[in-house]
Amino acid sequence: MFFFAFLITQIALGQGLSVDKIMQDPKIWIGTSPSNLFWSEDSKTLYFSWNPDKNKGDSLYKITIDNRIPTKVLPQERRALPSNAGVYNKAFSKKLYTKNGDIFLMDCGSGQVRQLTNTNEAEQSPRFANEEKSIVFIKNTNLFLITIATGELSQITNFQTGNKRAEAKANEQEKWLKQDQLALFEVLKERADKKKEAERIQKIDAPKRPKDIYTDDKQVDGQVLSPDGRFVSYRLNKAATAKGTIIPNYVTESGFTEDIPGRSKVGYSLSSSEFLIYDTQKDTVKTIDLSNIQGIKDLPDYAKEAKKDTSKKAQKIENRKVIASVVSWNEDGSAAVVWLRSFDNKDRWLMKLDAENAKLSLLDRQRDEAWIGGPGTGFGFGGGTQGWLNNDLFYYQSEADGYSHLYTVNVKNGQKQQLTKGQFEVQSVELSRDKKTFYLTTNEVHPGEQHFYRMDIITNERIRLTKATGGHQALLSPNEKSIASLYSYTNKPWELYLQDNRAGAEASQITKSLSADFQAYSWRDPKVISFKASDGVDVYARVYEPKKKNKAAVIFVHGAGYLQNAHKWWSSYFREYQFHNLLADLGYTVIDIDYRASAGYGRNHRTGIYRFMGGKDLNDHLDAAKYLTEKYGIDPKRIGIYGGSYGGFITLMAMFTSPDTFKAGAALRPVTDWAAYNHGYTSNILNEPFTDSLAYRKSSPIYHAAGLKGKLLICHGLVDVNVHIQDSFRLAQRLMELKKENWELAIYPVEDHGFVEPSSWTDEYKRILKLFEGL
Repeated sequence: MFFFAFLITQIALGQGLSVDKIMQDPKIWIGTSPSNLFWSEDSKTLYFSWNPDKNKGDSLYKITIDNRIPTKVLPQERRALPSNAGVYNKAFSKKLYTKNGDIFLMDCGSGQVRQLTNTNEAEQSPRFANEEKSIVFIKNTNLFLITIATGELSQITNFQTGNKRAEAKANEQEKWLKQDQLALFEVLKERADKKKEAERIQKIDAPKRPKDIYTDDKQVDGQVLSPDGRFVSYRLNKAATAKGTIIPNYVTESGFTEDIPGRSKVGYSLSSSEFLIYDTQKDTVKTIDLSNIQGIKDLPDYAKEAKKDTSKKAQKIENRKVIASVVSWNEDGSAAVVWLRSFDNKDRWLMKLDAENAKLSLLDRQRDEAWIGGPGTGFGFGGGTQGWLNNDLFYYQSEADGYSHLYTVNVKNGQKQQLTKGQFEVQSVELSRDKKTFYLTTNEVHPGEQHFYRMDIITNERIRLTKATGGHQALLSPNEKSIASLYSYTNKPWELYLQDNRAGAEASQITKSLSADFQAYSWRDPKVISFKASDGVDVYARVYEPKKKNKAAVIFVHGAGYLQNAHKWWSSYFREYQFHNLLADLGYTVIDIDYRASAGYGRNHRTGIYRFMGGKDLNDHLDAAKYLTEKYGIDPKRIGIYGGSYGGFITLMAMFTSPDTFKAGAALRPVTDWAAYNHGYTSNILNEPFTDSLAYRKSSPIYHAAGLKGKLLICHGLVDVNVHIQDSFRLAQRLMELKKENWELAIYPVEDHGFVEPSSWTDEYKRILKLFEGL
C-alpha cells in the first residue's frame, strides 16, 4: 500500500499539482481578485481594491466609463476621496458621511465637500433632520444637532452613567429647627427669600438644556431622533456577567506566554435590554412596555413538555426576554416601526410605534419553533432588509412561506402583500432612488447560481440582468445606468465586469487577475448534481471525477453549518478545491455536499439540525457515501471524510457513530462538545444545556468517542479563539481513557481558527493526504 501511495503521489506531482504548491500564498500562486467596489457620486468612476503586482497588500484602482483600463489611484487622490458609505437627502443631491471620526457634507452635483466637525472624539451615524435643515449625530452616546445654515451645535440628550444623587432629606427635628430660626431672625428670612427669588429668575433665564438621563450601569445604543426632532428612541443594555476562557499564546514576540481573553460558553446568563422613549418637549422618559406583546409567554415545543408539572410554581411562565432594533421612521414622521426579537430567537415581531404614548401595535409576527433566520431577516438582533416605499408602505424580508422573500405591510391598515414567491431565496435587496424598482439577487435559476434582477414594484415583474452561469455580486451605479459586478464560475476566480443596466446587455471583463502558473493547469469543472436523501429530500453536491478511478472516495464537509459550497461560483474553500483536484489526479472520486443546515435552500433545510446536530446533516453524508458506491462504483470500504470547524464536528460524528462507513477521517479545528461553544450560534440550534441537555448529549462527539474504529487525524490551531483548543484536548483525553490507538492530534502553535501561514496549511494537508493514501 505504501508503494502505491508513493507512486500515485509522484504521478500527481508530474501533472503539476502538489500540496506545497496549492497551499502556498494564494496571491502569488493564484493571483488576487478585485474586491471592495464603490462608485463615484457622478457614476463616472468605479473604484476597487486589487493587487495584480503581488504586493504585500491590495491597492486602490479605478476605471472610468470611458476608459476601462485599470489604473492605480495615487495616494493624494485616495486620501481626498469621500467615504463610499453614507446617507443621502431625499433628492440624493447631498451626502453625509464620516471619515477619520469627523462628519462631512458633500454636494453630489459639484463634488464639493464641507467638513462639519474636527474633533479628537469620534462623531458617528450622521443623519439629516428637521426637513433636512439640520444634521443629527452621535457622540459619546449622546445625540447632537448641527444647523446646516449657521453651524450652530445643540445637544439633544444628556445620558449620564450611574444614579442621580438624591438630596438628603431632613428629619422632623431639623425641619422644626429651620422653621424656628426663620421665624425668630428677620435677617435669615430675608436672605432665604432673596435666594429663592434669585433661583427662580435664574431658572427662567437659563437656556433650555436636555434632561439628565441616568443609565445606572447600563449601556446606551440604538439612539434615533424622530424627523420632527421631538422623540428620541433608544435602548439600555446590561451586559451579562459570564466567565470567559483564557487561551494561552506560547509563540510570542516577547518570549513569554501571553494570555488571550476568550469568549464564554453557551448557557451563561444573557444580557438584558430595555426600549425607551425620551420626549424632548415634555422632558419625560418612558419605558416601552413589552409585557403584552402577542406570544411573549409562548414556550417552545420542547420546553412545554418540561413544564408539565402539577405544582403552581412550575406552572408559572415568565415573559421571555426581548430586544428591539433601531427604530425606522417614514419620511414625513407620521409613522415609525421597530423590530422586536426574543432572546431565544424563536419570535420576530414587526411593531408600529406610537412614540407619544410609548405604545406598540403588531404589524407582523414570524414564529419558528427552531429559530428565526434566512437571508435578509436580520441575524442576531438587527432588522435585516427593510425600508419605506412611501409614508404608508414598509418593506421587509421573511421566511414565512419557507423561503426568504420580500413583503410589504401597510402601517395604516395592516394589510400585507408578498412580492416574491417560489422555491428560491431573495439574497439581497436594493431599492431604486425613485422607489419604483427593486434590484434583487436571487438563486431562482438554480440553487447554485446567483443572478441580479430588476423588479417593478407595481407589477412585481422581474427581469434578469446577468447572463453568465455562476455567481454575480452586482453593484449598481448611483445613476442606475451601469452595473459593476464581481463574477466567478466554479473553476474561474472572481473578476470585475461592467455592463449596462438592461436585459441582454453584454458584460465586459475589466480585470485579469490569474497568474500564468495557475492558468497552466486544467482545473476541473466539478459537476453540480443532486441525489435523494433517505428521507426524500434533494441534496445538492459537487463531484470531482478522476480520469482513472482507484475506487476510493473522499467526502469533504464544509464548515459554518449555514454555508453553501455545492454551487457554480468560485468557492471560498479555494485551497480545498485545489486539493480535490489533486485527489482526483490521484484517482480519488471527491464529493462535497450541501448537507442539511446549509444555506441557499430555504427554512426546512436550514433548520433540519434543530435539537440534533449530527442527525440529518450526518445522514446526508451517509447517503452520499451510499450514492458514491451505487453511482460511481466506489468500494464501500475505501471512503474517507474530512472538514474543518463544523466540518470537523461532522467528521467526528461520522467516525464515532457510523464507523463502518468511513475508513479514515480528518477533523480540523472541530467542535467536540457543543456545551463548550458560544451562545449566539449554539443556543439557536440546541437551546441551552441546562434546559435541553438531551440535545447536547446527542449532538456532541465527545459522548460517542467509544465508537471509533477507523484512522482519525485531528488538527487544531493553538490560539483558536472560535473553537478553543480545549475541545480537542478534552477529546484527546477521552480517547486515551478509552484506550483508542488509531488517532493522532496535530497542534499548530501560531494559528487561529482560520489558518494564515502557508507552512501550517502545507503541513496540515500533507497529513490529510497521507491519511487518505491509506484508504
